This record gives sequence, C-alpha cells and structure tokens, in this order.
Amino acid sequence: MMGRRTLIMLLLVTEANCFAQTGGDHVYEFLSLTHSGLVTSLGGTNVSISGNNPDLAYHNPALLSPLMDKSLVLNYSNYFAGINYGQAIYSKSFGGGNSFAAGITYLNYGSFTAADETGVITGDFGAAEYAFSFIASHEIDSSFTVGAAIKPVLSTLEKYTSFGLAFDAGISWHSSNRLLSAGFVLKNVGLQVTTYWGEPARSLPFEIQSGASIRLAHAPFRFSLTARHLEKFNLSDSGSYGSGKTGSSFFDNIARHMIAGVELIPHKNFYFSAGYNYQRRKELRVESVSSAAGFSWGFGINTSFMNIEFGRATYHLAGSVTSISLVIRPDKVIRKLRS
Repeated sequence: MMGRRTLIMLLLVTEANCFAQTGGDHVYEFLSLTHSGLVTSLGGTNVSISGNNPDLAYHNPALLSPLMDKSLVLNYSNYFAGINYGQAIYSKSFGGGNSFAAGITYLNYGSFTAADETGVITGDFGAAEYAFSFIASHEIDSSFTVGAAIKPVLSTLEKYTSFGLAFDAGISWHSSNRLLSAGFVLKNVGLQVTTYWGEPARSLPFEIQSGASIRLAHAPFRFSLTARHLEKFNLSDSGSYGSGKTGSSFFDNIARHMIAGVELIPHKNFYFSAGYNYQRRKELRVESVSSAAGFSWGFGINTSFMNIEFGRATYHLAGSVTSISLVIRPDKVIRKLRS
C-alpha cells in the first residue's frame, strides 16, 4: 500500500510541476488551463472579449450571451510529456437575456507502468481528471451581464479518486457600439469534497481576474489587457517583496499580473492574434539562451456555420502548447447540407 501511495504522490507532484510557479499549491490545478485557441494565442487568459464563441464563457461566465445560441465548441490541446487535454461546450439561449451552457473538460496524463514495492511490474494504469461545467448568464440591461458556473470535478489517479466542487462568478460590460468591453471574475471558489486516500483536503486554485478590451473604430485592431491573481499581490520569484525591494522590483511584480493581447482583424472572416505573458516568461525562460518563452500567437477562420481557431504558446525551450478549437453551429450545418 505504501508503494502505491508514494506513486500517487509522485503523480500529484507531476501535476503541480506542469503549471506555472503560482500553481502547485492546490488540488485540481488543471482548472486553470486554457482550452480555447483564441485565448491561448492572447497569452492564456481573457475575461473581457465579447463574441459568439462559448469558449469565452469558460473564462468568464458573464460572457455567455445570446450571440452563442446553439453553438458547439470542441477544443483539443497538446501539452507536455504526452499529456493532452480538451473541452466540449454547447450553449443555448432562452430569451429574456438568459443563456445556458454545459460542457466537459478533461486532462489525460497518459498510461503509466505499475510496479510493487520490490519493483516487479504488475501492469499498467492511467490518470485523468474531469470537470463538468454548467454555466448560466443573465443580461441585466443592454450593457451589463452577470454569470455563474458550477463545476463538479472528478480526479482519478490509478485506483484513487477525489471529488470536488468549483464555482465561478463574473460580470461583464460592453459599450453601446461594442468597441469597448470589460470583465471581472472570481474563479474556482470551492472545496475538495473527498480526498484520494484520507489525507487532509487541499484548496482549489482560486483566482480573481479582471480585464478590458478595446477595438479601434477605424483600424482593424483589438487590444486586450488582463490582470490575473488579484487575490495575491506578490508574484515575484523571491516571495520577499516589501523588504527593501527597489522600485524596479515593484513594477516587475505589477507586470507579472498582466497579460497583453492584440488581434489583427482585417476581415470578419479572419483574424491573426498575438499575446505576451510576462510572468510566464520570467518564470520559465532560460537566462543564458534567447527564447520566445511567454509569447504566443494564433489565427482564426470564421464562416457562417463554423469557426476554426489555432493558438500556440511558448512556455520553455522544452516546447510549446498548441490549442485547436472548432466552433460549430449544428443547425446551420444541417441547413447547409440540405440545401
């Protein structure tokens, strides 16, 4: 039994190391992953862009809108060390400014070789985590929308399982001409209901995020700025801000909270996007080697019945993460096939 517990602990450590240095202190860290090709290309987080893609509602439930009615999103991301994850979401509007979406998120760690305490191989086992998403939003007026999401979580590592509940709550605003939008969200409020083998329950990766996006009226650009980890001021590597740090350290810490993104939208059917995650670059770059750590890019092709989004983010010299999204409108696809 001790050998199995040690193996599960190693899996948990592996999960923690898959994420940035602000991660690793919580259970269900996969809830902080980005699935959307668009959001991946914009630096990994965005809570303010309004549009017709239900993926946006996963980052801020208040972004769920009637524009996403009858839309199905399929996401796939190729992570490191044979790990992959994905998501599927379907949205429906019910009139009166009320919208609902449901989906499932998964993270697959792959297959592992099992062995007993003496090193004798006994077979194979898998490890995976899942989260169901139930998202609802309501338009308060023509500018403001509120939203909430409940996310039951199931984590399975070998024969050990854990169950938890996470909640998101957010608000979004957009101007009458939809050129300016903003959002605020509380993410992953909740608890670990049952633990893997009776160990003390751990906290979820709670986070407060806020951001704004502006699209230029006479140029094909949209800029976004998103602030992460507003619940935790100090994100510096040393963890010692406030004890004799210089002014440059203060601004370095502020920059670690910020993610910048830009979209070039020359036509409604195409966009090119890029992002910069300062914290990711500071934590994962190799000082002696020039690299693109922290930068991301992507593009999208939009049609009346389907959107294709591609995003690629560079984490480290060891590799990058690629996310692909399909936004499908099944009713329009059926009509097109019949015509």
